[in-house]
Amino acid sequence: MTYIEAIFLALIQGLTEFLPISSSAHLILPSQLLGWADQGLAFDVAVHVGTLIAVVWYFKQTVWELLRGWLQSFSGQHGSDSRMAWLIIWATVPAVIAGLLFADVIEASLRSTAVIATTTIAFGILLWWADRRYAQQQQTLAQLTVKQALIIGVAQAIALIPGTSRSGITMTAGLWLGLGREQAARFSFLMSIPVILMAGVYEGAKLVRSDEVIHWGFLVTGIVVSAVSAYLVIALFMRVIERMGMLPFVLYRLALGLVLILLMV
Repeated sequence: MTYIEAIFLALIQGLTEFLPISSSAHLILPSQLLGWADQGLAFDVAVHVGTLIAVVWYFKQTVWELLRGWLQSFSGQHGSDSRMAWLIIWATVPAVIAGLLFADVIEASLRSTAVIATTTIAFGILLWWADRRYAQQQQTLAQLTVKQALIIGVAQAIALIPGTSRSGITMTAGLWLGLGREQAARFSFLMSIPVILMAGVYEGAKLVRSDEVIHWGFLVTGIVVSAVSAYLVIALFMRVIERMGMLPFVLYRLALGLVLILLMV
């Protein structure tokens, strides 16, 4: 890996992690088009750390309120913050279970270009359908139920399949359940925090057991570039999503899926 590759890959991760366009679909393109080698486990951990820093920093006030409310709930103090914190925890459970049961199978069998192209297109169309049919509904997060949070959590678990897009499918589920675009995006971003944290810890544990040589310069580059780019993406997305809708991302997904199909021909 060179510094140019590190910057490019970290930029891809930062720009695509929170947009509903699938980061996994983009990360296979450099190897397909440019012949780049796999970036390695240590770099994967670094960009996960970067995107985690970005989403926590953007929602820092909300994260602090949720954490404080969650801790207070153990002493019997319950409020809107503790309720939302528990909803995020419940929404995380399906992904944890699916990851423990199927992560190795998915890693071994479903990371092909054909699978990623198919899911990129299919779940893009599903996102378009949900946005067109349900975006006018305006249920708020304060009205979200445990059952609805679990449904969004199941959608997040499906995102283990490469090309699905974690943010894309959770926003799709949120829209389908009646959340407005901004509310669906907000819940998707907040529920990404424990998932990205656990993914980083899991990969970090594998890194500790591996013999991979760590290049700290590449790691710092990956953290900084992915953090800055991801923060800017979240900030812009939250500002424009109500006016812009999901159609531009759907069209982009369809085009990207076609590019991946052409690469297989």
